This record gives sequence, C-alpha cells and structure tokens, in this order.
Amino acid sequence: MSSEGGTLRVHLTGEDLCRTCIADGPALMWEITLSRHWLQRNSGGLLGEGWRGSVVRNLPRSAELLVDLIPPRGYFPDFLTPHGPFTEVTAALDPVLSVPKTRLRQDLERLAQNRRPSFWIRELTEGGRGALTRLGNSFHAYHQVAVAPFWKRIQRHVAHEHVRASALMAEGGTEALLSRLSPTMRWRYPILEVDYPVDRELRPGGRGLVLIPSFFCRDRPITLVWHDQTPVLVYPLEHRPLDFVGTVDYGKALDDLLGNSRATVLEAISGDCNTSELARRAGVLTSSASQHLAVLRRAGLVASRRQGNSVVHTVTPLGTSLLRVSQP
Repeated sequence: MSSEGGTLRVHLTGEDLCRTCIADGPALMWEITLSRHWLQRNSGGLLGEGWRGSVVRNLPRSAELLVDLIPPRGYFPDFLTPHGPFTEVTAALDPVLSVPKTRLRQDLERLAQNRRPSFWIRELTEGGRGALTRLGNSFHAYHQVAVAPFWKRIQRHVAHEHVRASALMAEGGTEALLSRLSPTMRWRYPILEVDYPVDRELRPGGRGLVLIPSFFCRDRPITLVWHDQTPVLVYPLEHRPLDFVGTVDYGKALDDLLGNSRATVLEAISGDCNTSELARRAGVLTSSASQHLAVLRRAGLVASRRQGNSVVHTVTPLGTSLLRVSQP
C-alpha cells in the first residue's frame, strides 16, 4: 500500500464497469491495519480524544511489533490486507500467515527501501515460523484492544454506506455510483480520478474494481501496489463526533437513513409476506407499502417474487445485515 499529493487514474473499460462492485461488508484486515496506521500518526481531533486515548492506555506490549511493519506514513506491505468476507480475526489472518515466501520477501524488501529493518523484520523476511507466529500474536493482541470493541460500529457504518451506494447504482448504474461515491473521486469516462499521495495509473484490464468503504481509512483512498487479483480501492467514510466515543442511537440512525416509514416497513418483513400483510404489520396503507417496497428493492434490501395470485417479499442478506447492525 502506498500512502503522501497526486492523482490515481483508474482506467476502466466497459468490462471493468460491469464488474465493478462495492464490498459486502467491512474488510477486517484493512480496518486493523489502517487503524494502526492512524494510531501512529499521533493525530488529535476525534481519535485523539476518544478511540486513540483508549487504545494507547490498553495496548499490550505484544502488539508493538506492528510498529515495524506499519509506519505512520508511506508504504506498508500489501500482504497484510487480503480482502475477503472475514468477520473473525483468526480466519482473516490465515492468508496473511500463509503468504508465499516470495511474496513476503518482495513486500518486506520494498518496505526496507524507506527504513532500516529491525531484527524481527529481517527474520520475518526469511519466512521464519517463529516470526510469523509473533506476527499473528501481535495482530490478535492489537485487534482485541483497537478494533474488536468498535466492530459493531464499523459494520453499521459500512452497511449504511452499502445502502447508499446500492441506491446510486439503482438510479444510474456504475457510472452514477462513481460520479457520486466520494468527494475524493471524480469520474470522467473512462477514467476515475482519485486523490492520492502520488501520481499513478491503474488499469484493471477487464477484471473490474472492488470498492471498499473503510471506517479507519483517513483523508484519501488507498490501493495496493500489486494487483494479482481484482484491484481494490479503499475509500474513507465520513465520521461524526460520536463515532468513537459515547453511545449512538443506531435505531434512530436507521430511521434517518431510510425515513421512519420505510425503516418500519423493512423491519416489519419477517419471513415471506405479501403486500397487504406487510401494510397491516407496518401500519401503513397498501399503496404506501408498495411504494416503500419499490425503493427497498432498488436498494437491494428486499426481494419480491410471485407466488400464486400474490407477490411475496423477503429481506435480502444485505437488508438483514443492515437490520442486525442497527440494533442497540
């Protein structure tokens, strides 16, 4: 990962546009690694007052090894941030700790170009089992203090962003999404211009682009140095004063996101139900329920199918995820 101002130009073909998508949920290893990156910046503001202070007070010594791998600025190794549907840190670390030795050495030698490697990093470069074990233990210890206590908030933020992005896609497809995804990005067909530390060109070549909204990404989007698989672009979510401290009323946040009536309709769908039954549960007119369902379908939160003489509705996995993380 490269991270100090220029422009990243992502050249997207028609095939790339068809294959561009938003990640289904938060990318755990990205959140862990970027939070460590942010912690070392010694920034004030929200993190200085809330999250950062808590982490610094409780961080165990075993987590300090990550300082050698994740500097406050600049490159940190690509192999630390595999993208996948991981919600549990042990599973997320599996591809990190089983990285091929050639790739491990390649990333760590690039890291050594900008800073003198410690003895532990030199040992890790050789792929030593003991060094990899210490790496896993350090990530576990850091995750327990810095990310696990905030995981529900991270999930909520990403789920809300997924709903917003799905609505943009429903309105005008991938180009509408890219045009309005983030103030750090500008879509001018066929190039997505992204605020970035340096000038760089990225050509997915038909593989598409995975857009990953991130709670701990700060200021500007981030991508990998190497793109062996589908390229990824991690971009920052906006934060509010209560995102790191205190209690947030996420039930109200769901109402704010969807509107009170539409949120009630989504919450009222339990199993399969037809429009009339749903309207009765939600306490709205059948015509209003139909209008809300149309919007929820376009956002990917509800699926509808004909069954006999009626249409039945079901909450999609995305809708279920949004409802789950909206609970206190």
